[in-house]
Amino acid sequence: MEPEFGANETVVTEFILLGLVETPGLRPVVFVLFLLAYLVTVGGNLSILAAILVEPKLHTPMYFFLGNLSVLDVGCISVTVPSMLSRLLSHKQIVPYGACLTQLFFFHQLAGVDCFLLTAMAYDRFLAICRPLTYSTRMSQTVQRILVAVSWVCAFTNALTHTVAISTLNFCGPNVINHFYCDLPQLFQLSCSSIQLNELLLFGLGILMAGAPMILIVTSYIHVAAAVLRIRSAEGRKKAFSTCGSHLTVVGIFYGTGVFNYMRLGSVEASDKDKGIGILNTVISPMLNPLIYSLRNPDVQGALRRVLTGKRALG
Repeated sequence: MEPEFGANETVVTEFILLGLVETPGLRPVVFVLFLLAYLVTVGGNLSILAAILVEPKLHTPMYFFLGNLSVLDVGCISVTVPSMLSRLLSHKQIVPYGACLTQLFFFHQLAGVDCFLLTAMAYDRFLAICRPLTYSTRMSQTVQRILVAVSWVCAFTNALTHTVAISTLNFCGPNVINHFYCDLPQLFQLSCSSIQLNELLLFGLGILMAGAPMILIVTSYIHVAAAVLRIRSAEGRKKAFSTCGSHLTVVGIFYGTGVFNYMRLGSVEASDKDKGIGILNTVISPMLNPLIYSLRNPDVQGALRRVLTGKRALG
């Protein structure tokens, strides 16, 4: 790549994404695997969304949030994987500076909404199990829409702040990113200017975007666990824990990979580990979500069967 030269410095106008593998012989294998993963993820999440739309039993707040989560999962994988697949096909690893920042913005926008939606789902379980008498008024359709709208606004503010902050950095030297998509830690490593403010922003906004929701989720589930343990019926306890178990599994994968990825700044040697965490975050997690939510849920399974066979729900 030929960098542009200003009066006194070299300005990077594009980055080179090394991708997942540097061995040419392995690229067709990676392409097929990730194309299949993409198709399975999009198909699985759209099937869940269709099941929620066609099944009257699933017209509840929990499944309203799950439907939104399915749309986000399709968005998250679509921000990273198709561009990686096109680079594997074209054998071109170059990504323009603007395209890199655009990808970063949309990735953080969608991941941010994910954080808040998972929190809204925990709050929904808390109200359903601990405050059943006021549940319908506290989790009305208006409240559901407000929670989703606020999630999008907060995530937009976070993503825009990071994108604007990184656009103020100078990139004048190396332009090789050892990853398959553009993200903050990798761009920080390439900056010629001080990243102290950017790291501070990542830490501060990280506490607001991930720390606060995590505290709310844990608090909600402590109350839920206490309430469930007071249920005398074994069947009632099992049903309550099954819906909560699916959600907690998704929360664990999402937050576990996120914390590992962003709270380990400054580690240049960890690039190959970053790729593994990136795959978990952007591919495996969205692909597993439909499976996790439908595996132990007979209502979702029944609705999926009707969607796939074209049969309508009775009554």
